[in-house]
Amino acid sequence: MELLSRTGRFTYGAPRAITVHAGQVALFLRSNGPEDPVECLWATDLSTGEERLLADPAVLAPHCDDLPPEERMFRERVRLWAPGIGAYDSDGVHAVFTLGGRLFRTRLATGETEELPTGGPAFDPRIQGERIAYVVSGRLLLLDGDITRILAAESQVSWGVAEFAAAEELGRTRGHWWSPDGRTLLAARVDESAVPRRYLADPASPEQAPLRQPYPQAGGPNARVELHLLRLDGGRGQVLWDERRFPYVADAGWSGDRLVITVLDRLQQHGRLLEVNPATGTTAELWTFRHPQWIEHAPALDGGQILEVVESGEIQALAIDGRIATPPGLYVRRVAGRLGADFVLEAHESEPAEQHVYRLSPGDRLTRITDEPGVHGAVVSSATLVLTSGSLERMRTRRLAGDVELRDLSAAVPYRPRPVLERVTEHGLPAAVLYPAGHVAGERLPVLLDVYGGPGHQVIAREPGRWIRKQWWADQGFAVVTIDNRGTPNVGVSFGRAIFRRFSKVALEDQVAGLRELAGKHPDLDLSRVAVRGWSYGGYFAALAVLRRPDVFHAACAGAPPTDFRWYDTAYTERYLGLPEDNPEGYAADSLIADAPRLSRPLLLIHGLADDNVHPLHTLRLSEALTRAGRPHATVLLPGVSHMTPGGMTEHVMAIERDFLRRNLAAPGDRRVVEPPTT
Repeated sequence: MELLSRTGRFTYGAPRAITVHAGQVALFLRSNGPEDPVECLWATDLSTGEERLLADPAVLAPHCDDLPPEERMFRERVRLWAPGIGAYDSDGVHAVFTLGGRLFRTRLATGETEELPTGGPAFDPRIQGERIAYVVSGRLLLLDGDITRILAAESQVSWGVAEFAAAEELGRTRGHWWSPDGRTLLAARVDESAVPRRYLADPASPEQAPLRQPYPQAGGPNARVELHLLRLDGGRGQVLWDERRFPYVADAGWSGDRLVITVLDRLQQHGRLLEVNPATGTTAELWTFRHPQWIEHAPALDGGQILEVVESGEIQALAIDGRIATPPGLYVRRVAGRLGADFVLEAHESEPAEQHVYRLSPGDRLTRITDEPGVHGAVVSSATLVLTSGSLERMRTRRLAGDVELRDLSAAVPYRPRPVLERVTEHGLPAAVLYPAGHVAGERLPVLLDVYGGPGHQVIAREPGRWIRKQWWADQGFAVVTIDNRGTPNVGVSFGRAIFRRFSKVALEDQVAGLRELAGKHPDLDLSRVAVRGWSYGGYFAALAVLRRPDVFHAACAGAPPTDFRWYDTAYTERYLGLPEDNPEGYAADSLIADAPRLSRPLLLIHGLADDNVHPLHTLRLSEALTRAGRPHATVLLPGVSHMTPGGMTEHVMAIERDFLRRNLAAPGDRRVVEPPTT
């Protein structure tokens, strides 16, 4: 436990955020060692392998973790938990980044770093030559040489940032983009005046005023998002499209010298890829796309061609200008980029626990680049292929920029998780069982179902980092079971879409059926002692499991559970469940509040008071309903903890859960009495 905490679960010291410039220099972020969480900016010469430290926060800004509220909210939206630099932008000559709202620029050739004037706490700087655009308190500013000026600012409106729905659910974390010639900035104007605001108070920092975060709730108003072209000569114009029909901007930016945007309707069933005329702001349709349930992959313009990951039977294929170009046996997950005339793909052929990198050449010639069993990813940067490869056999993730391996300073995992991978039930659910180290066959073990189960996230994969904490749980005396139920990605088209308009039914059916079939294959699983734990959607499932299937699940730890999806955000919830007024039965069936009087098993609810994704009111309202119904339960509220429980706080929460489950699974008799956790 202590080692997990000190090493950031063995991630401190590992390189990430890798980019390559001119095919010669790889930039990346990495801390100085296995127990140092503060990320520095590094460069590696790809011709010699020589590594240089470019910028160290300990030297530049020793108190860089004292983040102003604006930067703290921005980092939480885009899931930037790493202290230190966290993110950077580079044009190949300089790199820019912020530390505690202070703006810095580093010259790559020499490592010379200077602090630049900002006019307030800055975040998300973007560089184009001598010009740097950045955001201060919702205003979009420009530093041009020695002159700082405001490009766009309005009261009650934010410029240059991604609104909550885009950053949290649509994958767009940016709000301003430079044109290739550096003369124009495309900027988002975000009006959230109609969106209800939720307070995020942090008792750990009483000196800071509570953040009032706009939070679009299912069925309610969204932010209004416009795009504007801001020319540095003073001219400006609005980008024109049917905003009422297509309110979501899923992507934007230049593809070569062409400006394109991707827009979606509210239910994300119809979309348009549009080309923008930079002179007039008018748009022309390049591609239209739709799906009767929800759009999983939006098309993109690359080298003048339309690339789209489409459904073809039970697989996903790559279509180029509407023509399927990949073979029938290849399940395409993502187009990573282009190398010359070739496309680089992440895909698998038969086993969803694997992911490999492929090269698709003209004439539809497919070449697999990676061979070792595991999970391999790719980034194409400056005509250089950057490979990230992890395997259970090595318990290490290698990062290759061209032919040079970037140094990994992270601590070696002192044990090797050995998940037994299975496919179970008639649906072929991916599943895994982990035993404690030194387990002797014939010793019956209590079962811990460690679950996520929600759409968009796959757990069962041959990637080492996914199993480190699960093996820790196994070594606490559990047989740890994980199952990817229908609704999770990368298994098959109908498999992933089985949760449309109803979350709870399929997930609960699949997890119970998978658990029982695994017990038939693994006789040491004691189904008279079954606990379930999870976070976010997994926390929702954990509470759901003990409320509706107490015959199967005997205790639960539910972390940050969305207890009623009518209170969750628009873009995620409506994508799968539709609007509440159109699917009231589905929303009611997936809510946990009405189930409160049925609780007959020990339940521990955990929530961070600074959670910006699943608001603590979800847990508090379920706890209130349980209290009114006279159902014993335990609740732990964690000051200063947001949705992903960063850093050592995760290990603290795990210890609370472990002790709760050990007490409440100790004997197979009546388990209605809840022993509260020790905090």
